[in-house]
Amino acid sequence: MLDLKEYGIVMWDAEKIVSFRRTLLDWYDREKRDLPWRRTKNPYYIWVSEIMLQQTQVQTVIPYYERFLDWFPTVKDLAEAPEEKLLKAWEGLGYYSRVRNMQKAAQQIMTDFAGQFPDTYDNIAKLKGIGPYTAGAISSIAFGLPEPAVDGNVMRVMARLFEVNYDIGDAKNRKIFQAIMDILIDPDRPGDFNQALMDLGTDIESAKNPRPDESPIRFFCAAYLNGTYDKYPIKLPKKKPKPMQIQAFIIRNTKGEFLLEKNIEGRL
Repeated sequence: MLDLKEYGIVMWDAEKIVSFRRTLLDWYDREKRDLPWRRTKNPYYIWVSEIMLQQTQVQTVIPYYERFLDWFPTVKDLAEAPEEKLLKAWEGLGYYSRVRNMQKAAQQIMTDFAGQFPDTYDNIAKLKGIGPYTAGAISSIAFGLPEPAVDGNVMRVMARLFEVNYDIGDAKNRKIFQAIMDILIDPDRPGDFNQALMDLGTDIESAKNPRPDESPIRFFCAAYLNGTYDKYPIKLPKKKPKPMQIQAFIIRNTKGEFLLEKNIEGRL
């Protein structure tokens, strides 16, 4: 396990950790949003919601989520879906590689797991298009496994909580926040714990215009107590993108017909 002291982070004692969990979960029980994917423990449904929520706002996702499950109610239906119908179901969400990867993962489930959604973190993480965050979310919410779901929102909350002096935008620093969450996560309600931090990070402790005085965990938060809230999280500016020159051609014949070429995954 990562030694957090080497990174200047001193974790709380067991009593304070228990108190933190209770405070966060009490707030979540009172304030959690009523979302359709929170009314189920079906790992397939939770997976669909997590992939849709990447790059897309919650309110936008809800009707897509409901229609997608109406069209493809099981993993088998998704695995066998015609590509045209699959892309139609995703139309408007963008980033079509997400749904293509979902179908490949559904096919993996059918062939490698006899059609049963895998129920361990390691096996979930083997599925196409599923990274550590999504594997943690599905593991904890659907199966009650104490696996953290660490995304930018959670790293922001943790950075303020412990005054973490490492750039949250640098991929190699993710292990620091993962180690903190490994210690903090509630073993009895890991899914609710992860979702509470997601809700907190997207609203009260958001990146822009946070409301620290309203945070239920403010009296645990080192940055709040030390008056350094505006310094965290540390996120260095990204390098400016280099401009590229790209030529495009429109080909039309004498009948006024246009030549169309189907896009191939991985090509622009």
